[in-house]
Order: sequence, then C-alpha cells, then structure tokens
Amino acid sequence: CETGGACQGGDQRGGGVPMRRSRRRGVYLLPSLLTIGNLLCGVYAIVAAYNNDYTRSAAAILVALILDGLDGAVARLTNSQSDFGVQLDSLADLVSFGVAPAILSYAWAIKPFSQIGWLFGSIIPTALFVSSGAFRLARFNVQTRNLDKRYFVGLPIPAAAAVIASFVLFIRESPSLVAFQHELLSHRLTSALVVVTVYALSFLMVSRLRYRSLKGIEIKKRQPFTLLIGLTLVVLVIASEPSLVVFSFFFCYALSGIVRSIPLVKRRVPEPVEQPAGGEGNT
Repeated sequence: CETGGACQGGDQRGGGVPMRRSRRRGVYLLPSLLTIGNLLCGVYAIVAAYNNDYTRSAAAILVALILDGLDGAVARLTNSQSDFGVQLDSLADLVSFGVAPAILSYAWAIKPFSQIGWLFGSIIPTALFVSSGAFRLARFNVQTRNLDKRYFVGLPIPAAAAVIASFVLFIRESPSLVAFQHELLSHRLTSALVVVTVYALSFLMVSRLRYRSLKGIEIKKRQPFTLLIGLTLVVLVIASEPSLVVFSFFFCYALSGIVRSIPLVKRRVPEPVEQPAGGEGNT
C-alpha cells in the first residue's frame, strides 16, 4: 500500500478493520475451449500417425493451426487475454505443432527408409524438431512483453508444423503428383527431402531471423474494397488446389525470414520499434 498502512489487498472501513479485495478466479471459457480443441487435434494427429493414417494426421495438424489462430483472435477481440491462457496455449502448441509433426514425419518418411544414413534414419531429426519447438516457445514466453507485435523472432512453431503437414498432404493427395511420384520421385528421395526439411525448420525456429506476424492487421477497422476481392480470389485458388497452395504459402513464409536477412533487402525494410506483443498463436 502506498500509504504504508495495513491496507494490504484492500481498503479500511469502520474501526480500522482491513477489507481484503477478493480475487476473481476462473478462466475465459471460449479461448480456453479453442485451445483445448487445438490440443486434442494434436493428440488425434499422433494417434493417426501411429495407425499409419498420415493424411488424417496431417489434416488434424492444420485444423489445430486454425484453432490456434482463432483462440488468439477471440482473446484479443473479447479482451480476455490472461497469463493462464498464454501458458495453456504454449503447452497445446508443443503437442500439436512440436510432437505431432515430428512423429508424423518420422512414421511417414524417416523410419521406413532408415538404411539411407545414420543422421537420416535415427531419431535425431525428430528429437531436434521437438526440442527446437520447445526452446522456441520458451524463448517467446520470456520475451513476449519486449518484442514488436508485428514480428516474430525465429520461425513460429505453428508455421514449421504447417510446412510438414502440408507437404505430407501435397505428396499424398495432389492429383498432379501421383504419376510424377511413381515415375521420378522415389520414396527414398521423398524421405531425404523430409529429413532435410525437418533439420532446416528446427534451425529456423531457434534462429534470430524476423518473421512477419499477421496480428498487426486490424480486422475491426474498415479496409479497402479491393482487399475483399483479393481475399475472395485467394479462397478460390485454395479451393482449386488446396494442398499445393497451402504448402506453397507456408514454404514461402519459412523462406521469408531468410530473404529478410539478406543485406540488400534488410536496408529497404525499416527496423521495427519494440512494442508489447501478444501470444504466438497465429503467424
């Protein structure tokens, strides 16, 4: 208490008896439910990968990505952010975007072709991806109040997971790749690509590269009409070839941090001013 009296946690009324201010307990229901949905999608993705249902496993990770973005958006729109929500979101992200894609990549592409090399066939790529994701989330949690909300430092773990999940869907579900994969793209080559991708994503997550965040977009403000037309066109393109478009988007996003680090590009982009940041939730 600033007055130095005995008014800890409350005020004094009648006879100098201190009145403690009751603390509100509980959680914000809607954001927490979305976060739990994200977590359950990650658990389902792990189980599906264990049962060799790799398509559903990859789809569950992408659904978890959508739920993860929604819980952050709902929390900001309803002004229901809390420390509990931040920690719950990080734990759910580690399962859905750390453990689940690591197991998916291992079960689908690494384990069946373990004879191609020790660094390729061992558990190292899987363990490195999970560890890097955990380091990425921990670093974000301790730096979240000192970073520019427009940028992430290091590749966000949901984006890294989306690269793996969309790549699995692209290889397995894209009609244009079916004949190509049987004729030119061998399974061992696919396995090698997955391993290289897992190593690259792991290092990008713990790097100091800056990645643009979409949380700076003000959805409550009026936007140009052309933006609506552009978004409609994007939806139509995704609907025409979803696996290819989703993979291309997240792959280009993962490369964007590397491109921004090039000196020529770095001089053109002004350095952001540090501001308080929100959760990592969506990219």
